[in-house]
Amino acid sequence: MSAPPVCGVPDPDAPCTVRVALDAAAFGYDQLYSYTVGGEPAKQICAGMRVAVPFGMGNRRRIAMVLEVLRGGQQQEAESGITLKPVAAVLDAEPVLTEELRMLVHWLHEHTFCTWYDAVRAVLPGGMQLRLEERYVPLEPPVGVQLTQKEQNLLNMLHLANSVQERDALLQSDGNTEKQKILESLVKKGCLLAVSEGKQLLGDSTQKMVRLSAAFLEDETAFHATPKQMLAVNVLREHETLAVKECAYLAGVTEVVVRNLVKAGIAELYTVELLRVPRDAEVTVSPDDTVLSAEQQAAYDAAAEQILAKNAAAFLLYGVTGSGKTAVFEQLIRLTLQQGRQVLLLIPEISLTPQVVQYFQSRFGNRVALIHSGLSMRQRFDTDKLIRRGEISIVIGTRSAVFAPLPDLGLVILDEEGEHSYKSEQSPRYHAAEVARARAKYHNAVLMLASATPSLESRYLAERGVYRLLTMKQRFNQAPLPAVTIVDMNEERMNGNGSPFSMALSEALYENLQRGEQSILLLNRRGYHTLLQCTKCYEPVYCPNCSVPMTYHKTNGSLLCHYCGHVQPPVTKCPKCGNDRLRQMGFGTQKLEEELQALLPDARILRMDADTTMTRTAYETGFRAFSEHAYDILCGTQMIGKGLDFPNVTLVGVVSVDKALFAGDYRSYERTFSLVTQVVGRGGRGKTPGRAILQTYMPDHYVLNLAAEQDYDRFYAEELAMRRALMFPPVCDLCVIGLSGVWEEKVRIAAERFVGILRETAARVQLKLPLRVLGPVEAGYGRLNGKFRRRILLKCKNTAEMRAFIRSLLEQAYADKAFSGISVFADMNGDCGV
Repeated sequence: MSAPPVCGVPDPDAPCTVRVALDAAAFGYDQLYSYTVGGEPAKQICAGMRVAVPFGMGNRRRIAMVLEVLRGGQQQEAESGITLKPVAAVLDAEPVLTEELRMLVHWLHEHTFCTWYDAVRAVLPGGMQLRLEERYVPLEPPVGVQLTQKEQNLLNMLHLANSVQERDALLQSDGNTEKQKILESLVKKGCLLAVSEGKQLLGDSTQKMVRLSAAFLEDETAFHATPKQMLAVNVLREHETLAVKECAYLAGVTEVVVRNLVKAGIAELYTVELLRVPRDAEVTVSPDDTVLSAEQQAAYDAAAEQILAKNAAAFLLYGVTGSGKTAVFEQLIRLTLQQGRQVLLLIPEISLTPQVVQYFQSRFGNRVALIHSGLSMRQRFDTDKLIRRGEISIVIGTRSAVFAPLPDLGLVILDEEGEHSYKSEQSPRYHAAEVARARAKYHNAVLMLASATPSLESRYLAERGVYRLLTMKQRFNQAPLPAVTIVDMNEERMNGNGSPFSMALSEALYENLQRGEQSILLLNRRGYHTLLQCTKCYEPVYCPNCSVPMTYHKTNGSLLCHYCGHVQPPVTKCPKCGNDRLRQMGFGTQKLEEELQALLPDARILRMDADTTMTRTAYETGFRAFSEHAYDILCGTQMIGKGLDFPNVTLVGVVSVDKALFAGDYRSYERTFSLVTQVVGRGGRGKTPGRAILQTYMPDHYVLNLAAEQDYDRFYAEELAMRRALMFPPVCDLCVIGLSGVWEEKVRIAAERFVGILRETAARVQLKLPLRVLGPVEAGYGRLNGKFRRRILLKCKNTAEMRAFIRSLLEQAYADKAFSGISVFADMNGDCGV
């Protein structure tokens, strides 16, 4: 009998109430639902565990995440006047979400307008998903229970079942609605017990090993082994421990012989864990040997002071390409580890992971782990297991790694922080920098944002004191920045040069090849031809699912849509007018590679784009080969433009970048400047000075000229003045309301209705916050993947009051019949052009 509870302290043995996030809840009815938990589960239940709960009129079982456990007075307040349903089953033996991860669930729900379980799914470590399985167990029917004929027939068949397997098969509904109703009715009448279980989709990988038993090693004469068994014994003497299959193979016997050794007590089996992530890194470089320049040391000292004081602090490290930001990271990581804390290092592209991971594993060994979407779920599962066991101190990864469950973060680094890949385009629509800031505040850790081209938002916040600005204006060892030549392609065409390469770039590539130096060529368009166009009506060949011209890929001889993935053979007639004369226009990386090989037949060319990097090892294999000079020229899309370090690259060519200036988004100038600046910075990072050639049809455009001069400060001033005049971020916040559906007219009506709801709500609540509404208008691509799309832009301030106002608009929209079949989302500071 348990002792009575102390006054004012909840009885841990008493029933409790839990508030849960429901899996697969639509936005219209998404909220935290309350359920009761009694008996033994009430003692074990904790926030961060998953449960099975009955939901809706039919009480169908659903997976839910417990976010709050209420006991005592809290429970009474939550239950006042309400009859709650009981939790059907507790699915986890221990919490899978830490207190911090639960905090992030609340943060994501408030800041990104997602559902509760979308937030849970984002922070839940990879590979930890459950599948809910239900089964029924027969009970002795209660005395006097009234059964229908079909219910009685089913119970009779269960009684006649010859095995448990046959009985369980009879208790499966197999999608039969009528049988499911019979099973549920028998549960209500007490004839069946419904049992819910969560089946982990992934588990530990183990292997059975065999070794000689201690008893045999102590006294071999007490055991008698057959000649075949002695062969296995001799193998085990030599190798001490082997897998069962290995032992049988090396001994030249069957596995049965090895297992009989175990039965005889001569050997014993045991299980070992097999990790699906590499754990063979060796420390080959000591961080103690790194010598920092004066600028690097100043940046290090500023951040180190806050790390040692365990203060929550945020820095923006602005350093030109090649200034040695990675060395500063290395020393800060070393200091953080000495304090017994962990480090999170985020990078924008999977393509950067091989070089970055190799650099830090050579200094910190197996304390480094990698997380990104290119890993298998099993690899992510094992990585999370190592983190929770405390074997990992440094996590390197792309956007999703920001949720790595490191228990005591001391330092969070976002390299190339201005990259748009840090922003999620799917629910929850978070920015990794904002999540990192929340985590750094929670842990009293240092946040370091770093880039040669910081985002305007980050630089603006640094000017306002939110971040402390650290600058490194010189390349390490005083190496000069590459000299940049801008080539006017209009003159090249007038002079009869119709190739993708200007005379200056062709000659420079040839000279580099002769000197044994390497070159990089950037063209941010994949495929062979970018579109097919009719010579009569001038209509491009569009994707049938999207309002996007299809790209011709010579490798597979097909037209491919880069948005929905639709593939089809090339057309011979214009789909619009029937004209059989089509012309191929534009060029992508496939044609660039072909033209380059024709220009320089002896050159070894490596192409890196989305088409050549589909395998998990493609980045590592390709970049390692290039760094070992197995190739002379690296050509590709933006994945080769940032963060890579190849000391032998002395020439960078930007083949074409003009189109990026007119991408239809207010950030297009910023992204173009960043891309050109960064790719130019890949050259001259070794002992030989570098040079770059920028080809353009707009040689006087100020963005391209400032990028050629590597003058970020002037670009920032020009762009900020334009943003201020047009009232765009960072001087305000921009919330994008997106609507999509399969019927164009319904989407248009829903968009107009949303604006109407906004006006009505603003008038009703007497909204006093600054707000400007633009639209609705068709999205940059009006149709994608079979759905028509419209956008509404809200210029506002991202405050808790404004977020609550926008969420109320979404809730009203989902309750309005005009939005039937229409998807609606809100994205704070998202892209407005796509």
